[in-house]
Amino acid sequence: GLTQEQLAWLKKNTSFLTNKPVIYVSNVSEDDYANLENCKFYKDVEEFARKENSEVVAISCEIEQELSEIDEADRREYLESLGVKESGLDKLIEATYKLLGLKTFFTVGSDECRAWTFKEGMKAPECAGIIHTDFQKGFIRAETYSYEDLVKYKTELAVKEAGKLRIEGKDYVAKDGDIFFFRFNV
Repeated sequence: GLTQEQLAWLKKNTSFLTNKPVIYVSNVSEDDYANLENCKFYKDVEEFARKENSEVVAISCEIEQELSEIDEADRREYLESLGVKESGLDKLIEATYKLLGLKTFFTVGSDECRAWTFKEGMKAPECAGIIHTDFQKGFIRAETYSYEDLVKYKTELAVKEAGKLRIEGKDYVAKDGDIFFFRFNV
């Protein structure tokens, strides 16, 4: 029964557990996982979560245990045989990132490719600072292209030749899947 102003004040000034966002995880049987609309217990949890304005993610511990014991190719085949595209654990990770407002950018070099997590709305210099504070302090620009473009064109050189490499400045708001090469001077 609190006003929006009171809720905003509580969120800013307190860390009450009851003010934290919630994701409910519902363990369902292997048979129910592909057909959640007919799973009474899942529907009960979903209704409870909806009343709290929360999300619910279905996971089948049976399926997750099976997936943990097989290789990647067999995992995809197993999920397809169940009539689903992704595991419950993958869905939980996606829901958690969404709830927390998290995104991912990448850095790619000749010897490694690395993923970095950032808060939605962060600008390129702030993302550079996640790697090292000197990158943020001396930020000049970011050479940027998207993960989707890399998948489409296959190589960084082909991305550049297709004109998909962008030069972004200090005001650029990073997007999920950006691949950055940060230019800086300290």
